[in-house]
Amino acid sequence: MSDPSVVPTPRPVLGPYDAEFWRHVHAQRLCLQRCAHCGAFRYPPGPACADCLSPDARWTPVCGAGTILSWAVFHRTYLPAYPSPYNVIAVRLEEGPILVSNLQGETPPGDWIGRAVRLVYAAMPDGFVLPRFVLAR
Repeated sequence: MSDPSVVPTPRPVLGPYDAEFWRHVHAQRLCLQRCAHCGAFRYPPGPACADCLSPDARWTPVCGAGTILSWAVFHRTYLPAYPSPYNVIAVRLEEGPILVSNLQGETPPGDWIGRAVRLVYAAMPDGFVLPRFVLAR
């Protein structure tokens, strides 16, 4: 029986190519589609490479290191699982794609743009695993 005091984490809205991404995240591996023809990484996953239009791709591990491109702090609660204040960051991974997530741990002073981050995995109170980032040392 589940604990009624645990607020469920909203599940991702899955398109036709997203399930494999979330299977890897649940296993605490970040894998993205990589074009088998030109080698370009892509996220979100999709049916064809944006660079060369090849439909052939392989799910490939990425390092999880990146740089903050943009950030915001929300001071209003929109979903019970994310009480305010909470932050949202856009991270350009070293491999190129941009992921939107949250920054955990230390909050940098001033502007966060350009700060180096690394991937961590957060187990939510209901057990759902989410990819998050912390400042790189």
